[in-house]
Amino acid sequence: MSLTRRDFARRTAITGAGVALTGSVGALATAPGALAATETYALDDTDADTGAKGHGHHGPGYGPLIPDPKGLLALPAGFSYRVLTHSGRTRLESGEYTPSHHDGTAAFAGPRGTTLLVNNHELSGPRTKWEHPVPLTEGLVYDPAASGGCTVVEVRRDGHVAEWVGIAGTSTNCAGGSTPWGTWLTCEETEDKAGQNGMTKDHGYVFEVDPLDRRADRAPRPVKALGRFAHEAVVVDPRRGHLYLTEDAAKPNGLLYRWSPPHGFEHGRGRLRTLADDAGVLKAPKCFDSGGRFVDDLSRATKIGTVYGVDWVEVPDRDARTVPVRRQFADGDVTRARKLEGMWWGDGGVYIVSSFARAESPVQHDGQVWFYHPGRRTLTLKILLGVNPDPDRDGALDGPDNITVSPYGGLVVAEDGDGVQHLFGATERGRTYPIARNELNIGTADAPRYSEFAGVTFSPDGRTLYASIQSPGILLAITGPWRRQPR
Repeated sequence: MSLTRRDFARRTAITGAGVALTGSVGALATAPGALAATETYALDDTDADTGAKGHGHHGPGYGPLIPDPKGLLALPAGFSYRVLTHSGRTRLESGEYTPSHHDGTAAFAGPRGTTLLVNNHELSGPRTKWEHPVPLTEGLVYDPAASGGCTVVEVRRDGHVAEWVGIAGTSTNCAGGSTPWGTWLTCEETEDKAGQNGMTKDHGYVFEVDPLDRRADRAPRPVKALGRFAHEAVVVDPRRGHLYLTEDAAKPNGLLYRWSPPHGFEHGRGRLRTLADDAGVLKAPKCFDSGGRFVDDLSRATKIGTVYGVDWVEVPDRDARTVPVRRQFADGDVTRARKLEGMWWGDGGVYIVSSFARAESPVQHDGQVWFYHPGRRTLTLKILLGVNPDPDRDGALDGPDNITVSPYGGLVVAEDGDGVQHLFGATERGRTYPIARNELNIGTADAPRYSEFAGVTFSPDGRTLYASIQSPGILLAITGPWRRQPR
């Protein structure tokens, strides 16, 4: 049943302009001008549990970041990191080097106490473009001309690390997402067709990878029912079976999508690849405010707590045979968003990142995080980062990208902005705090440059935070005195 604009206006009038509609979902909001944590840290305090210096500060987080003598990762006192894979240095089981440009990652509980990480590699175009593309492992190749894919990294109890190819011959594998049944959905952030950029097959699809069953990954097949567009991330609603997908594209801005399974379909390992190409229904959102006015772009929102009602409009041609999906809608048909990036399921809904906006927004900003509540069919603005006036200065935050819900409360976000790059946390009340800073300069001394963070995810037991430095491609395991964060 469609949630009409009149229904939404009536509901928000009753609940105080929609604010009460957030229910039990935490108010993950920063003030529009907030750029970073502004807590004062007591550096001479000692943490009562760990004995580590620098933990007696007030407010959220773990204290100031301490420069790394190795020049890789600055962390709070008491925390440490380990390099699991490093492109061009570590090797796969087959002997080839670890591929470069790490991106989306998820962690799964493996056999005998192991942790299995599925790691995307965002490599676009022909294989000759990259020094370390994903190796074309026999039986795991979709398009032998493409350079991307993903690897599976096994971390054993004794610390031993092994890595092998999960899928090869895909392109620009970006954020992706895990499933409730224990597999990984790797997403191609491209619209290349066969004959473009050297490709021999159409790209822009979602593929399923099973970290626990190598045989299940053979003869990869795209899940065409989920559409062909510049995919970023995907999330599964474990109750309703819907899949939500983001599109990172422009001219015009990309869309959020919802795929509804066909009647009688049951999710499970490998089931998505059995679907017909036109199975289920793929739709894009049409949002309206509490006054019933159509909202053309999520970047218009400039106030934390903004709530939009959502209707869903069916995609005419999900495989985009002649016209890209986002261009199949006229102005007024759907609601777009600037740089839709990572997503994560939590609190009974979907957290969705929309990165910086300039011309689209009445007030320029450097990132939003929205929360979609499936039952209420509402989008609520939870985080809004003001424009970062000095990206090269440590402490300021911009360009949120990959995201995860933390077992210690709130969110952890990977930064993909200008200048200094961080992993940072956001509490339920939106107070931000730094977790890590990338100190690997891939530029020059006169013109330093720092790669984005990606693939942020916690281990199944919550003790380890995994994240990657995308370029050159370094997968890290971060451990320390994690603790529940204040609201």
